[in-house]
Amino acid sequence: MEKIQIYDTTLRDGAQAEGISFSTEDKLDIASKLDLFGIDYIEGGWPSSNPKDSSFFDSAKNSRFTHAKLTAFGSTRRVGLACSNDPSIKSIAESGVKCASIFGKSWDFHVTDALRISLDENLEIVADSISFLKNRGMEVLFCAEHFFDGYLHSPDYALSVLEAAESAGADWLILCDTNGGTLPSAVEDITAIVVEQFRTTVGIHAHNDADLAVANTLAAVSAGASMVQGTINGIGERCGNANLCSIIPNLELKMGLKTNIPDLSQLTAISKFVSETANMTVGRKLPYVGTSAFAHKGGIHVSAVLKDSRTYEHIDPSIVGNERRILISELSGNSSLKAKLGELGIDLDDEDGKRILQRIKDMESQGYQFEGAEASFELLIRRMKDGLRPPFRVEGFRIFVDVTEANVSSEASIKVFDVSGMMEHTAANGNGPVNALDRAVRKALERFYPNLKDVKLVDYKVRVIDGKEATGAKVRVLMRNTDGFDSWTTIGVSTNVIEASLSALLDSLEYKLLKSKEATAN
Repeated sequence: MEKIQIYDTTLRDGAQAEGISFSTEDKLDIASKLDLFGIDYIEGGWPSSNPKDSSFFDSAKNSRFTHAKLTAFGSTRRVGLACSNDPSIKSIAESGVKCASIFGKSWDFHVTDALRISLDENLEIVADSISFLKNRGMEVLFCAEHFFDGYLHSPDYALSVLEAAESAGADWLILCDTNGGTLPSAVEDITAIVVEQFRTTVGIHAHNDADLAVANTLAAVSAGASMVQGTINGIGERCGNANLCSIIPNLELKMGLKTNIPDLSQLTAISKFVSETANMTVGRKLPYVGTSAFAHKGGIHVSAVLKDSRTYEHIDPSIVGNERRILISELSGNSSLKAKLGELGIDLDDEDGKRILQRIKDMESQGYQFEGAEASFELLIRRMKDGLRPPFRVEGFRIFVDVTEANVSSEASIKVFDVSGMMEHTAANGNGPVNALDRAVRKALERFYPNLKDVKLVDYKVRVIDGKEATGAKVRVLMRNTDGFDSWTTIGVSTNVIEASLSALLDSLEYKLLKSKEATAN
């Protein structure tokens, strides 16, 4: 079998996801990364639908892709318009790319009730649109919208639409599960019928409304489809599209099929890049590329994985560019703790292990969670095992809140001592009490430790631990900081959000100083 072609629609279908808005520069950056990754087709957008997509295709004319075919997307011609007068078809032909992807109706219900035209007229529209683009030298993918629903309702008509597309010269017949509700068994059976009946190569485009997009894609490939369409991380409208970050490794590693992806170990990196560009976090539990995909928490699991990773890992995480993570919690055993400390270069005897595990369990019963706060975890271990002491001490602080008709402002004053006993007493304003306290602490400590100026807050989360306590509930604060090279997360827990925030902040700054000291020593 020939290699499975990978068609990415992140820049078009993915951009239709709620909360995502790619700029022209974002789209160019992502397209470049996808090309280097080895994607065969990159759908750049719908040239006539909005100014950004038009700008993207204009800018892309100056870009050189080493592998991928940049593709313009659009619909078949409008009812009552010739292709030469149809803005969508014309914009595709004039986009400057050599490949077009157009969708047309294949469900008779849509033809009669949405377009309100005859079934034969729809066939003419499909054939005219494809012929128009083929006559201009373009490779044409015909996307049969709602194909599986259409086939289940009226198989003869759904197949007649594909016949019209093939007769007009379509290079690909793409079967779309547009509503995302078809079961894999039906997808496989119907795809097999299409593959057997048509000479034109077949592809699959699945949506994830029933959480079956990846399964449906693989089922179609099993039935003979040779192109898969999807998005990075499965982003897309409603529940999203088929996730290429799951499909590609499943094709290669599980089904033994080949793609044109030269280095699968770049998969996690491309997943993170698209997420960061879209200003969204990668789903922790995404298969293959999520941070939890190879994370182990239960003590029995960790013990087994350390003996042979095959016991609880279906692949070596490095194959897809991910890594194993050992999580520490009240469920952990001594083997989990030793494995985690081995990552940090800390030796541990059994007595220390028992004492530290008990301390972790006690703190987690109070609301702490160290799975996502590994900097605070390392500080806890070093304090208990090595007697690590903070290089500074907060003597006290005050927060003032001024309320006027115009706004609400906050001021924090704080006293901080360094290890030699020198005191810095300072104050700072902020948008709120936590922001003011954050600024005051940093302002004071930067006098003693100038390298703390490099530390920037990049994420701040507050979680109510027990909502039943209402405004008196404990809160958990997670704070992520970076120095421009590394980033780390710390935790604080209290019934007072300011106290919890201060605890997380002080841990973060202490961690930075610890790592700077270690770097200097090495």
